[in-house]
Amino acid sequence: MLGKRSIDAVCVAAMLLAVLLTAGFAAAGATGAIEPDRDDAYLDRLFAAGTVHRIDVRIGDWDAFLASAPSEAYVRCDVSIDGEEVADVGIRAKGNNSLAHLSERGLTRYSLKVEFDHYRDGQTYHGLDKLSLDASFQDNSYLKTYLVLDMMDFMGVPAPATSFVQVSVNGEAWGLYLAVEEPEDAFVERVWGAGRGALYKPDYRSLDDPNLDVGLCYLGDDPSTYPGIFERARVEGAPGSQERLIGALELLDAGDRASIEAAVDVDEVLRYFAVQVFVVNLDSYLGSTGHNYLLYEEGGRISLAPWDYNLAFGTYALGRPELPDDATTAVNLPVDAPAASEVLAERPLFTKLMAHAEYRDAYHGYLELLVDGYVGSGRLQRTVRAAEELIAPFVESDPTAFVTFEEFGQGVDALEAFCLLRAESVRGQLEGSVPATRSGQADAPGSLVDASSLRLEDLGELSDLE
Repeated sequence: MLGKRSIDAVCVAAMLLAVLLTAGFAAAGATGAIEPDRDDAYLDRLFAAGTVHRIDVRIGDWDAFLASAPSEAYVRCDVSIDGEEVADVGIRAKGNNSLAHLSERGLTRYSLKVEFDHYRDGQTYHGLDKLSLDASFQDNSYLKTYLVLDMMDFMGVPAPATSFVQVSVNGEAWGLYLAVEEPEDAFVERVWGAGRGALYKPDYRSLDDPNLDVGLCYLGDDPSTYPGIFERARVEGAPGSQERLIGALELLDAGDRASIEAAVDVDEVLRYFAVQVFVVNLDSYLGSTGHNYLLYEEGGRISLAPWDYNLAFGTYALGRPELPDDATTAVNLPVDAPAASEVLAERPLFTKLMAHAEYRDAYHGYLELLVDGYVGSGRLQRTVRAAEELIAPFVESDPTAFVTFEEFGQGVDALEAFCLLRAESVRGQLEGSVPATRSGQADAPGSLVDASSLRLEDLGELSDLE
């Protein structure tokens, strides 16, 4: 048995060891040997579910900001988020076609980017470096992006966090927006950890260009032949990341199973494509534009993450007379041929995977999970109706809304109806009663799910801006 003096000695030694360990850990953290815990508190604050958050933008000359918005230049402002002040923040308008369409019509309800560290290096909002405020352009329901990202989350695909936000400017109401976690440092570290790879948001230069790099085609070993990827880096990877990504595209181009496994996070990509095809998003990697996706590379393997769904649910073609825009065509989009053959020929990440029965069967299994586990379980309806109830009072009083409150309700109903009809068609395609290819559907039009009662226009179209 230890005596009192021995016990005291042991206690002192233990305390000394604890002090030394604490100092050692602190030193290791300071030198980067131990990565400090990330601050993800923004998830429980701005992105907490079940409430409409509030962001007040305080800016000297809002009218001047709106007048210069098409230039997408950052302007200094302060913001208050749910009553918490953040000073010296960068804000700018965002968008591609949406920005042009709004400017042409003299409208000013722009989507916005808020960058917390634009003027103060290292400044974040509880760990968040940047966020988007989505204005619901061509989305009468206000729910398209919100719903798709919930589906992605259900399927285990890394997805940006979202929440509904009432935006005001200098204390006066401006409109209801969807806050979306920007895919930059905070997002990458939250999803993939501190020892991260590289993240890109590929985009085309012009629709008249081939844009094969954005389609993830292998174009040789020169990084300059991939400007649509490497000029669109959101988070730079470690040295050699460009060469590793090009190596992954070369392996993907080879197309055999071993090469694909070495180059692609196959399971995650298949889950991503299942949601992408289910929601009929043609303004995407599987559409003629080939963009609106996030590309992640780590250790020479690539995966995809979701971005931008205001033209999903068959609404990409609305207002474009050269494309079919009837609801029945959209609802029955073939799951095995979700784009024209000439488009799919330039989308190897889908076609190379579908060439293998094992991967195609897994993809079908994930579609079935969406149909039965997300729609069939009632999660779709609960998600849509809970969000509608939450935001309805804010939509009704939205001073810059693109649509009336009645049109908002029609949009929500149309969104739910589309998903239910789409689930019916996908189930039929998986079971064989509805053809899963374009040629098969052309030969058996009577087998298609009838969606003639659905008005895609209720989901949002350009004419709503007039």
